[in-house]
Amino acid sequence: MDEPMVGRVLTVNVGRARKVAYTSAPSGETGIGKVPVEGPVRVADPGPKGEGGGGLAGDAVCDRRHHGGSDQAVYAFAREELDHWERELGRTLPNGCFGENLTTRGVDVDGALLGERWRIGPSLVLEVSDARIPCRTFAGRLGEPGWVRRFTGRGAPGAYLRVVVPGEVRAGDRVEVLHRPDHDVTVALAFRAATTRRELLPRILAAGGAAHPELRAAARQYAAGRDRVPAPARGVGPGARPGASPPRDTGH
Repeated sequence: MDEPMVGRVLTVNVGRARKVAYTSAPSGETGIGKVPVEGPVRVADPGPKGEGGGGLAGDAVCDRRHHGGSDQAVYAFAREELDHWERELGRTLPNGCFGENLTTRGVDVDGALLGERWRIGPSLVLEVSDARIPCRTFAGRLGEPGWVRRFTGRGAPGAYLRVVVPGEVRAGDRVEVLHRPDHDVTVALAFRAATTRRELLPRILAAGGAAHPELRAAARQYAAGRDRVPAPARGVGPGARPGASPPRDTGH
């Protein structure tokens, strides 16, 4: 039997609400600017989308029409990918700058399967639910020309997770894969299906209820033959998933 993958949480990152010019939130505020925090942070199910915000205590989700909720409680991104983008962009990218709650090392975030469960630290259990879809707030935050297109082209978006067992998380915690489902729907595949390769959408159905409900609905619509028009350009206005509501970007 394969040994379970064990990685680490490098930092736990939370954001405070602040006014910016590049968000579509009615308040004009965003919490995408996350920074590492000291000590343990409580993580719990925030409740349904539209009502609940983020899963980490003290983390601002400013536009709950499109962000936050149980299926987007936590956003994880690999430090290895931040290192790639540092080389690509020629600038320093500190942990949290992509809006991630957990910056990891040694975790195959984009190769994780929808429904895969991670134990972090002694008690917290999270379940992979979806890929992050870039939108204009993310582009505005980075300030890089053509950022949505470039990030999409890379195909390594990071993962959203839902809370299965609440608990605390802190920098240095181990990340252990407890369960990998018997299908092949990875975060990277879900991202491609939702953005540049919509013909992959029917494959999402193999993940069953582990897939984000909006992504699952889009896959059913496509499989039924009701969604065959070209995918819209990403990052125009708030953006949208095929057959779903606007992109689910953490911390806005």
